[in-house]
Amino acid sequence: MSELARFGVSIPDDLLEKFDVLIRGKGYNNRSEAIRDLIRDRLVEEIWTEADQDVVGTATVVYNHEQSDLAQKLTEIQHQKHDLIISAVHVHLDYHNCLEVLIMRGHPDEVKRAGELLISTRGVKHGKITMTTTGKDLE
Repeated sequence: MSELARFGVSIPDDLLEKFDVLIRGKGYNNRSEAIRDLIRDRLVEEIWTEADQDVVGTATVVYNHEQSDLAQKLTEIQHQKHDLIISAVHVHLDYHNCLEVLIMRGHPDEVKRAGELLISTRGVKHGKITMTTTGKDLE
């Protein structure tokens, strides 16, 4: 871990008050850790746009398993994208609805496209893609 640097930030009082309420609600003990996390988050976003770095991501989909051939279509897509998908979790939410979380690793564009393909499959009720860094080059 590198050495810590201290710096000052000028910020309007009302904005700082809102920030303090936000970080207290999220469980931060101090502003420094909250600001470090904000900086890390922005750096991770930049990694998504770099063509030479892998990302890890999840595609989460909720669907009615009784819809004709939908589960089979989702499984087909997963087999087509087997080079990206490193793990899958299937959860029965209730009698009709299922949730699948697919964990992927690869080029940001490929991970995003695979997630979008799953989410846009006819019959998927809701979906979300989340991408993050593999952790290399991040302190």
